[in-house]
This record gives sequence, C-alpha cells and structure tokens, in this order.
Amino acid sequence: AAVLEVDAQTGGSRIYASGIRNPTGLDWEPQTGKLWVIANERDEIGADLVPDYLTSVQEGGFYGWPYSYYGQHVDTRVRPQRPDLVAKAIKPDYALGSHVAPLGLKFYRGRNLPEKYRGGAFISNHGSWDRTPLSGYDVVFVQFKDGMPQGLPQPIVTGFASADEETLKGAPVGLAEDAEGALLIADDVGNMVWRVSHENKQQ
Repeated sequence: AAVLEVDAQTGGSRIYASGIRNPTGLDWEPQTGKLWVIANERDEIGADLVPDYLTSVQEGGFYGWPYSYYGQHVDTRVRPQRPDLVAKAIKPDYALGSHVAPLGLKFYRGRNLPEKYRGGAFISNHGSWDRTPLSGYDVVFVQFKDGMPQGLPQPIVTGFASADEETLKGAPVGLAEDAEGALLIADDVGNMVWRVSHENKQQ
C-alpha cells in the first residue's frame, strides 16, 4: 500500500507515499512533470463503494489505507482505529468508479491519435469481480487541463464483456504507446494486444 522510490544503482528504496491500497499504474503528467497513480480501493463495503481513483502523488503523503477511504471517510471495520492518520489522509484528485479495477495508466504524448488526446490520460479498467451489474471492462480517457483532470471519463474501447454480462471476451491490463504513437492495450483474458490508431491521422 505504498509508492516506493528506488535508487536504480544501489537498489536502495524509500517510501515516497503511503496509504494507497493498490497503486497499479504510474506515469508522469507531461505538462507539470508530477507523478500520478491509479489505485484499486477496498472491497466489501457495497457495490457503489469504494471508488477506485486517479490521483497525483505527494511526496510523504498519506492516502488513508487501511483506516479511511477517499480522504477521511473512516472504515469502521479496522481495529484499532487511527484518528491521527485519518486526520492527515489526502483526498484523491479524481474518482474512476467503484470496482472498475484500473490497472494501466498512460499519459498520451504521441501524434497518431487526434490532438485532443495529447496530454490526457488513458486508463485501462480490468473490471469488477464482485459487483452486479459489472463495472469496468473498458479503456477510458480522462482529459487534463493545466495539469488537472477535467470532466467525466470518456469510453474509448468497450465491449470486453457481453451485453448480458454472462461472457467475458477480454479484460484490459497494461497500456503502452508504440513508435507510431498508437495506443497498445494488453488483454489478459483474450490473451492478445489490441492496437488503437487514428485511420485518418495527419502527418
């Protein structure tokens, strides 16, 4: 439940930020150079709690796990309680939805896709395992302006689950950008890599 800073030469590490339950993807926001992370939050509080999130990562920051969620909402199941830590828990910047299980984060820097995507964040949501109806199973885009997320997540690639939610055709995991600036999506259910490109891109 932490983001570590590792010295590549010595192998030494330190906790850069803590209390992030499951930080599954990290990337640097291109305009400000700040580190951002996606996180899978806790289960068994209900279908609509707790929101998985996207947030900037503050050095030395504490984000709540396991004592509170989404800032200072206390998880009463935890014993002993730690009101001192809850008081300093940082509220995440952006909610992605409950149980969407984000696994991949990629700030787009390429030129293959339309200009509106440059500088924003693609997020791959692997999908819920304990929610009805299902949530996630898609790749979404979050617009950024002046270094901060704006508006609702925009669906980019969908259809990984059948309409009746009885069959999973895929589940997106990691994201990458190829040499031409197309978006690559790893799929660990379909066992393949999808490539998203702009057919009429301008050179």
